[in-house]
Amino acid sequence: MTNQKPLLSKFLSFLLLSLSLCGYEPLMMANELIPIGVVLDLKSSVGRVAERYMSMALSDFYAVNHNYSTRLSLLTKDSGNDVIAAAFAALDLMKKEVQAIIGPQGSAQARFVIELGRKAQVPIISFSATSPSLSPSQNKFFIRVAQDDSAQVKAIADIVKAFGWPEIVLIYEDTEYGNSLIPHLMDALQVIDTRVPYRCVIPPSSNNTEIIKELNKLKENYIRIFLVHMTASLGSKLFALAKNAEMMSEGYAWMVTEGLSSLLDPMSSKVIDSMQGVLGIRPYLNPSKHLEDFERKWKRNLTSIQAKIKSTTSLNLFGLWAYDTIWALAMAVEKAGMHSRFFKQNASGFNADLAALDIFENGTRLRNTIVNTTFEGLSGNFGLVNGQLEPSTFEVFNVIGKTEINIGYWTPQRGFSKDLKDSSEKAYSTSKDKLKPLIWPGYTIHQPPSRLRIGVPVKNGFTEFVKVEWNSSTDDTPNVSGFSIEVFFAVRDALPFPLSHEFIPLRLRNGSYHYEIETKKFDAVIGDIAIIANRAKYFDFTLPYMESHVQMVVSVKHDERKSLWIFLRPLSLNLWLTTGVAFIFTGFVIWVLEHRVNTEFRGPPAQQLGLIFWFSFSTLAFAHREKVVNNWSRFVLVIWIFLVLILTQSYTASLTSILTVQRLQPTFVDVKEIKKNGYFVGHQKNSFVKELLKEQLDIQESKLKPYETPEEYHEALSNGTHNGGVAAIFDEIPYLKIFLSNYPSKYTTVGPLYQTDGFGFV
Repeated sequence: MTNQKPLLSKFLSFLLLSLSLCGYEPLMMANELIPIGVVLDLKSSVGRVAERYMSMALSDFYAVNHNYSTRLSLLTKDSGNDVIAAAFAALDLMKKEVQAIIGPQGSAQARFVIELGRKAQVPIISFSATSPSLSPSQNKFFIRVAQDDSAQVKAIADIVKAFGWPEIVLIYEDTEYGNSLIPHLMDALQVIDTRVPYRCVIPPSSNNTEIIKELNKLKENYIRIFLVHMTASLGSKLFALAKNAEMMSEGYAWMVTEGLSSLLDPMSSKVIDSMQGVLGIRPYLNPSKHLEDFERKWKRNLTSIQAKIKSTTSLNLFGLWAYDTIWALAMAVEKAGMHSRFFKQNASGFNADLAALDIFENGTRLRNTIVNTTFEGLSGNFGLVNGQLEPSTFEVFNVIGKTEINIGYWTPQRGFSKDLKDSSEKAYSTSKDKLKPLIWPGYTIHQPPSRLRIGVPVKNGFTEFVKVEWNSSTDDTPNVSGFSIEVFFAVRDALPFPLSHEFIPLRLRNGSYHYEIETKKFDAVIGDIAIIANRAKYFDFTLPYMESHVQMVVSVKHDERKSLWIFLRPLSLNLWLTTGVAFIFTGFVIWVLEHRVNTEFRGPPAQQLGLIFWFSFSTLAFAHREKVVNNWSRFVLVIWIFLVLILTQSYTASLTSILTVQRLQPTFVDVKEIKKNGYFVGHQKNSFVKELLKEQLDIQESKLKPYETPEEYHEALSNGTHNGGVAAIFDEIPYLKIFLSNYPSKYTTVGPLYQTDGFGFV
């Protein structure tokens, strides 16, 4: 045995030298294995693909960095897509003193595991928990090697704005992943004035019947634009059922968020067939030699394992993030100088059930090293900002055939662009012209909704506001004109985007338009539609474009200006008689005082009688020629001229007023008089004014008569309440102005105004 020891020593030395020459590390310098936990849902496509990507990442990394003294050892646990199972899997891995945990997949699972990692000071690294409610800034031991879901919100809002959609329905799953993005989406859509009339929430456990029920609700409400935010398992079921419900046809628009867009390829061809024309966004993968080499290796190695992981040969974004996670973690472990014994006994603050869990002393050091690690990864430049990947460029795509066709890009700096290399356009753009043409559901190039369906009321009277007429009885497309239509055109032309529309005649149903509007057969209704509280309960109105208060119109009495004796109207009969007597008396007094001393007042009796009348009347125009010599006569004449001056001025003013100012005297001035006498009252047919007269003015329905045209108004008021007509007509002021413009001298408005909110569009 003594002689064999030198021989054994020489043999071992020769073996070590041979292994070293062959490229193997000496056994004396064996790499230290660093345990890393992995929690995945191995039954999901993401979990299966991520597991394979991470395995390839380990092989690729250490093939390049064979001189590293550390090696990652992955300990994989299956969460089974269960929150509790994921927490127990993470707890079990921490008891095995893993120095970091990759995963779990879901945001709800990650929330519990992150808390365990915080207490054990073990970094939790997720490449798929993208919920905005999970923030690395709130827990320093949580690292997200992915983009926060909220990073895509601005890009989605710009797409909605580019296509001019005034409203959109959100369809999302009832999970933390689905619910956490909605507040961010609502805020972004509110900024661009896009309404969300309905939010469709679908639990992950929903069966086909429950999903079909929700789709039928959307279909019955004539909603056409949808944004889907859910995972692949539920999303694939949704689109397959939507196609069966004929909701993937022309006139519909579907858009998917990043979470579903990144998983389109792992879906089956049947699901992809049901998503034809879908619009989506996803993070842009910058082409690189490293990525091309990996894709070739993936396709080459996938042939033997494809049946096992049930995936296609195309790359998966979450898988690429998982690949980059391994590289970042391997670099950080080596740089931080990690080894397998960095744990101490748990702190006293731990729960008794977690007594076996140790504290990772160098957890903070490893975490800081990871977040400061940078390199060129498969998914692009790897660099974490505030503990997660920084938002970058998004790719806008269109599902056509068996693949997704790129139609443009979106960046936070430039908005939309067809080519990232084109630096000529530096201004921020939200124009759809910066995107390539796309195919919508139903294999059409017409943007949904193809046309805005606008109802226009068909009326027999007052067509100055809306007039609907056909060129022939076989013509399906009517000619629409009128003031309300001109208002609509003016608003349409002021919009920053084109608005395709069609006018559809809206006829009465049971004396009302409510049925057609409430059942949403129209996207909008324009016309002379009064905004009242009762209608606002059922549908929305625009701001009013015209006032439309209600008032009463009545006939006026006969206009005496046309009388031959109009000149007698300024003075009353008694005043005329008094004035005549005063003329004669004044002339007589002047004659008595003057004829004895003034030769001009002498002569034959007939001449003196004529002088008495002439002198008084000539003073009206101060045209008397006779001289007055008696002082008393002069005194009387001063008083008389002063009275004549006042009388002539008053007469002139009164006569001018009568001749120039229109004095239309209404036959009635108060509705109380009409009610008291039991007279009939008219209103426009099928107008809310009828209800106003009954409820607010307490007029019996038997005393109300409906009319449609200004001509019917004229005939009814002309006949009067005793001859089959009415004493007054109540209507909105815009209609009364049209009526009075046709009959300006026969009718007038009287009484108080009954307030309404004006004319608006529905």
